[in-house]
Amino acid sequence: MAKRKLAFVLGGGGARGALQVGALRALLEAGYQPDFLVGTSIGAVNAAFLGLHGVAPAVLGALEAAWRDAAEADLLPANYLWLTVRALFGRGGAHLEERLRAFLIAHGLTPELRFGQLQGRPIYLVAADLNNGRPLIYGDDPAQIVMQGVLASAALPPWMHPLERDGHLLVDGGMVSNLPIEAALGRGATEIVALDIAEPRVLLGELTGFGSWLYQLINTVQRRQLDLESALAAALDVPVRHLCLRFEHPVAMWDFDHTDELLMAGYALARAEIAGWRPAQPPRLESLRARLARLNVWSGRQPQLGE
Repeated sequence: MAKRKLAFVLGGGGARGALQVGALRALLEAGYQPDFLVGTSIGAVNAAFLGLHGVAPAVLGALEAAWRDAAEADLLPANYLWLTVRALFGRGGAHLEERLRAFLIAHGLTPELRFGQLQGRPIYLVAADLNNGRPLIYGDDPAQIVMQGVLASAALPPWMHPLERDGHLLVDGGMVSNLPIEAALGRGATEIVALDIAEPRVLLGELTGFGSWLYQLINTVQRRQLDLESALAAALDVPVRHLCLRFEHPVAMWDFDHTDELLMAGYALARAEIAGWRPAQPPRLESLRARLARLNVWSGRQPQLGE
């Protein structure tokens, strides 16, 4: 039987990434330890922190502290419509990339660190390549630089400009896979816990006119992505435990004023969900192989698949 490989999949959602940190604490307390992590956007930031420092309760304490610092760092300014106008005229974006880079360095991610040098669990970070419309996954090549992967995965328009890397034009991975289940499947996951912090609810009082329309357009695309990737996992008979982390009211991706509330809510939501989980069933092929092996005990011969 193939070795069990549990993947934690961390989706995008800006400031709502604090929900993931609370949920991760609940998962560790319940005995879930990932063999690897896959992250998109803010999920890539969380995954990189765990890949750098390890997956342990004490590390989550440091990650919680980093999230409190993020509120002061103003990583995603709220004036996104003005930023959109500036981006259309080729202005802005670079200073926010530098702001995120400085924040990551302050919390231990050195600019030269390569994926092969990480001491924690393996991590894979998803960016979107505008040149071909496909995901680009950082982490398969151990020589790739972690900082570049995080910045590419989190290059969210209009806050940051696309990044040019080796013929690729990269933006936030949420443009092609906001909850990167497919990337986890492609790296051998036999079981997935997906921490989904997307917010499909309308942000009452926050968005009107063009902003509301754009917000719902992005949500529609991301829901379709999730449906397709979930169907792929089902076709491969890989169980996905989908942790849908929703705060009591919608929180905008740029609103870092609710970090402590989100940390607590993520923990409570995940703990309640985990209490109802049953042990995952083995994939169909591995189950068949196990049954054939048992038959071999009685028949005295090695059966072959397809017989």
